[in-house]
Amino acid sequence: MRFPFLFILFLAVPLMEIAAFVLVGSRIGIIPTLVMVLVTALVGSILLRVQGFGLLRRIREEVDAGRVPQRELVHGVMILLAGFLLLLPGFVTDAVGFLLFVPAFRDAAWRFLSSRIAARVDIRGVDLGRARQRDTRTIDLDEEEYSRSPDPDSPWKRD
Repeated sequence: MRFPFLFILFLAVPLMEIAAFVLVGSRIGIIPTLVMVLVTALVGSILLRVQGFGLLRRIREEVDAGRVPQRELVHGVMILLAGFLLLLPGFVTDAVGFLLFVPAFRDAAWRFLSSRIAARVDIRGVDLGRARQRDTRTIDLDEEEYSRSPDPDSPWKRD
């Protein structure tokens, strides 16, 4: 059942892209059409960078709070797919790529896919709550307590 779908998808997408190129190119010309393709690739790379860094921050916040960043990881995959689709030359893939950059669309896609996908995560032995805790104590040294000369009794000395 899956292979005919993939075969049709790999056949239909290039045909739709060719048709879109012909239609757009006949309306606005070849040069503006090619410029549009290049601009969408540039905008896609900028969006990928901006949303990617924001997503990494949200993943870090979830892990710091001791939660599994399930939603953020799925959004990360969708943002990566969006960036890939925008780098491909074409208008159909660009439209899908831009849609995947919209958080509401990603949430709707995740709700649709999550009801059809079963995943099991085993995180035994991982304490997410303590994994990112930082020691906030600061040790201040006076000038006479600090030395740049190596300590011969230091366990960190190099041989």
